[in-house]
Amino acid sequence: MLSADSYARQLKQLLPMGAAWNLDAGSRLSALLRGLAEEFARVDGRAAALIEEADARTTFELLTDWERVLGLPDPCVIGEQSFAQRRAAVVARLVGLGGQTPAYFIGVAAALGYTITVTEFSPHDVDDDVEAPLYGDDWAYAWQVNAPLNTVRELTVNDPVSDGLAIWGNEALECVLNRLAPAHTLLVFEFA
Repeated sequence: MLSADSYARQLKQLLPMGAAWNLDAGSRLSALLRGLAEEFARVDGRAAALIEEADARTTFELLTDWERVLGLPDPCVIGEQSFAQRRAAVVARLVGLGGQTPAYFIGVAAALGYTITVTEFSPHDVDDDVEAPLYGDDWAYAWQVNAPLNTVRELTVNDPVSDGLAIWGNEALECVLNRLAPAHTLLVFEFA
């Protein structure tokens, strides 16, 4: 990035030679060139800053544009996020590879601050142990997240009659994992 002095020197060197061009420090021509040089330096600085904005890890001014393009903030996020958390969410969305393994979902939950286990089911087979659960073919596509109980919401006067007296669960964890679960599977939550 060039300074205003560097631009002023370059502009003076681009002028034709001759007595008609008064380049003294106090002349109007020098003042004009200095004004142009300051604007060139400002534009050069903004262009250099744009390079930083093109990288999600260093963005500042364009963070809202990054979020818009990536579908953030995540609808599962409850409450306000700090600037650093918002930028981290952008970077995580860009570099996240996704996955379908239990280890992937355990890692996602850990990133949210929860310790979970995953139970996978399989249809009962004649080769299975006699005491094995009798799951049908549809259970091949079901899996269960065993998570700590975090949210208990009790029925209020304004809730519909069809709602239960209390709802147990973990809304943030359920929202994120349901969004990431493979479409062909059925996700079941077990809270303890």
